[in-house]
Amino acid sequence: MIQPLIRSRPRPAVASANPVRLALVLFVLAVGPLLAAGGPALPLVQPAFAQSSVGSASGLPIPRFVSLRADEVNLRAGPGMQYPIEWVYRRPDLPVEVIDEFDNWRKLRDWEGTEGWVHSSMIQAKRTAQVLPEVDGGPRTLRRAPGPNAPAVATLQPDALGLLIGCDKDWCQLGFGSFEGWLRRDEFFGIHPNEAE
Repeated sequence: MIQPLIRSRPRPAVASANPVRLALVLFVLAVGPLLAAGGPALPLVQPAFAQSSVGSASGLPIPRFVSLRADEVNLRAGPGMQYPIEWVYRRPDLPVEVIDEFDNWRKLRDWEGTEGWVHSSMIQAKRTAQVLPEVDGGPRTLRRAPGPNAPAVATLQPDALGLLIGCDKDWCQLGFGSFEGWLRRDEFFGIHPNEAE
């Protein structure tokens, strides 16, 4: 599953500073005195490094769900090989949420809220789902049709991984090996509450 390795967040080296952030700081230093002296007003712009609805490197939506591609994926403290490994995921197809991008690196969040950076080659667009436990920690029921009274197809243990097939308003169709059925959106991790799949 997930194994913690290092829990510290080191400071990035000066050589690996974000060039966009550096450019913004230089811009403010250059234009600040002009504005203070009564110079022309500039329109407010959102910095390029701020989280937006589209990734700066991929052009894909942020946030978005993807899954892990490899049997072993290193989650790093920052976007680069020079940053220490904080976690090692040993579960291919685990759904994760991309919440930021920098060059070929993607900042991810897992179902427990753990965040860190992985190389883009370690993720795939394949949509998967991770079954969340019931309030008492027990299993979930995969249903034949969307609805709480639909017949049961299978009992799913917490953390089971399945393939996301599609969703309607409150229910999503999933595949778990040879079993196919429906779960409520809040019974698994791998889709946003109002996302149309």
